[in-house]
Amino acid sequence: MNADIIFKYFPNLSVEQKSQFEALYDLYQDWNSQINVISRKDIDELYVRHVLHSLGIAKVMEFKPGTKVLDVGTGGGFPGIPMAIMFPEAEFTLVDSIGKKIKVVNGVSESIGLTNVQAYHSRAEQLEYDFHFVISRAVTRLKPFYQWVKNKFISESFNDLPNGILYLKGGDLAEELKEAKKKHKLHNLSDYFSEDFFETKKVVYVPVS
Repeated sequence: MNADIIFKYFPNLSVEQKSQFEALYDLYQDWNSQINVISRKDIDELYVRHVLHSLGIAKVMEFKPGTKVLDVGTGGGFPGIPMAIMFPEAEFTLVDSIGKKIKVVNGVSESIGLTNVQAYHSRAEQLEYDFHFVISRAVTRLKPFYQWVKNKFISESFNDLPNGILYLKGGDLAEELKEAKKKHKLHNLSDYFSEDFFETKKVVYVPVS
C-alpha cells in the first residue's frame, strides 16, 4: 500500500506534502493495532477509502489561507488530517466525542509535523469557536447534523464558495435531502475519481449564508 493513488489525482503536491501522505499508512497501521479506528479490512485500502475519499472535498473546494475549518466526528482524523495536509495554510479543528480517537489524531498529526491541526474530545455543539466551513464524513443524517453546527459559522466569507457545510455521503440521498429542506449542491466523486469505490460517493455542499 502506497500513496501513489493520491499523487495521481493531486500531482502538484510539495515534497513535504508527499512525505506526509506517504507516512500515513504505517502510522495508521501502528495506531490501529492499539486503538481500532479503521476496520481491519479497510486498513489495506487506507489510501482509497479514507485518504482519497477525504480529499474528495478538495476537488470541490480549495480552502484559502486563513480559512477556519471544523471536522465533526473525525474518528481517527478523516477527513480532517488529509485536508490539513492538502491545505497547510488553513486552520483545522477536529472533534470527536470518543477520547481515544482524538489520541490517534494527535499522535498522527505530531508524527507528520502538522502545525495547522487542533483536536478536541468534544461534541461540536460544545465548542466555543466559530468557523468558515464544517466538513464531515457521514456521521448522521443531514437534518440533525445541520442543527449541531448551524450556530458555528463566522459571518465573513472570502472563499470561492460561501461559508457552509461540505459533507461526504454515499448512496441515494434523495429522501435525506428532502427531509433536510436545505439549499444544497451535490458533487459526484465519480466525476473526479475512477475507482469503483466512488461510484455512489458524493460531497454535499450546504451554504449557510
